[in-house]
Amino acid sequence: MRYHLVTHFGLISFVVFLVFPLVWMVSTSLKSTAELYSGTVTLLPKGLTLEHYRTALHDGLLLRSLWNSLVVGLAATLGTILIALPSAYALARYRSLINKVVLGWILTTQVFPAILVMIPLYLVLRSLHLTDSLSGLALVYIVWNLPFVLWMLFGYIRTIPQELEEAALIDGASRHQMIYRILLPVLLPAVAASAVFAFISVWNEFFFALVLIKTPVLGTLPVELARYTGMEGMARTGPLAAASFIATLPSLLLFAIMRKWFTGGLLSGSVKS
Repeated sequence: MRYHLVTHFGLISFVVFLVFPLVWMVSTSLKSTAELYSGTVTLLPKGLTLEHYRTALHDGLLLRSLWNSLVVGLAATLGTILIALPSAYALARYRSLINKVVLGWILTTQVFPAILVMIPLYLVLRSLHLTDSLSGLALVYIVWNLPFVLWMLFGYIRTIPQELEEAALIDGASRHQMIYRILLPVLLPAVAASAVFAFISVWNEFFFALVLIKTPVLGTLPVELARYTGMEGMARTGPLAAASFIATLPSLLLFAIMRKWFTGGLLSGSVKS
């Protein structure tokens, strides 16, 4: 009984720890400018106002940058999954010295900081005429997210019994039928989790977008949010909170849509008649 109380208390505390910044951000976005700079700090606003949302939506390029981030995020996520999924399957199912070297290199790449590859990356993109373009930025995100997503899928595929595939082949299924009718439904939760990770990583990324994109109309959401901080380091608190909440909504919506893939159907492909 005491163990359950401690567990529930820990879970509740963790949820409060995660939710409190979001609640504070929403509360700040609904406070008037006078209340924000009155010197009195309160969790709930004394009066509700949408002035900061109007400012965020009309005074800058928030909606345009949101669209840019959405396009780049979806393109990079799709590209990463399409490359990582067959690669992870080959690494998990076909054991060889080359595969071990590839896995070691994948882990090694996670040690390198982004700034280490920034100059050669910029030179490569410039030679391909892909600087200051959303397609070039999406390509960078695919390459940057590929090692971790591949490793996630590799670990998940290794937990799937290989006898499941062998049974399907013995029953007369071709290799392609086995992959699409048996293996792929089993992999859907892992693909969903990897896709959410890749999208959130791209959605929140700032450094590559800041360096590679120079045209303001092509800027992504994190770069646009940074413009709410003035040259002297003084942030426009109200519009920044409103813009940050708007920027959070697509991530929450994506997780809500993909949530069902996390909890169900782990072995749905293995019970087909």
